[in-house]
Amino acid sequence: MWYDDPHSLWRAIALGFAAYAILILFLRFGGKRTLAKLNAFDFVVTVAIGSILANIITGTSLTLAQGVVALAFLVAMQTLISWLSVKSNRFQSLIRACPRFLVRDGEIDERALVEERVTRGDLMQVIRDGGFARVEDVGAVVIEADGTFNILSVDACDHESLSALDDVAGMKGR
Repeated sequence: MWYDDPHSLWRAIALGFAAYAILILFLRFGGKRTLAKLNAFDFVVTVAIGSILANIITGTSLTLAQGVVALAFLVAMQTLISWLSVKSNRFQSLIRACPRFLVRDGEIDERALVEERVTRGDLMQVIRDGGFARVEDVGAVVIEADGTFNILSVDACDHESLSALDDVAGMKGR
């Protein structure tokens, strides 16, 4: 009931140490971006790495060598994809979602809500979380590539140059 046999406990401890040490080495090799979760692709890789690590430690059907190969593959692919994204804007646009305005100058973009699958209620919660009681006081709400929301006040958006918003869909033509 509490455990099958002492061998399985020692196996989990030994594999845990080994897998953890190998994971740290791979993450150092892969760089900070490996677990950055900047977009959906990064998030999926992070979850997959965690799943493989858990399977190495607790599973009995996966050997340490198989787990190490799987971890190495994911870290290498993440590194390659990140490198290609930095080198090629076209490649980056294929794998990375573009941030998008949901609210701009106090006006809700209903089409953007539908296309981004954000309910009006969710948007209102985001606005309230940002400390705003009126939509009209919101300069912009941006849904970022990783699915998080950023809220800017009307005052923050009342400038000629808003360089931090250059990559947001619909920014041109302000």
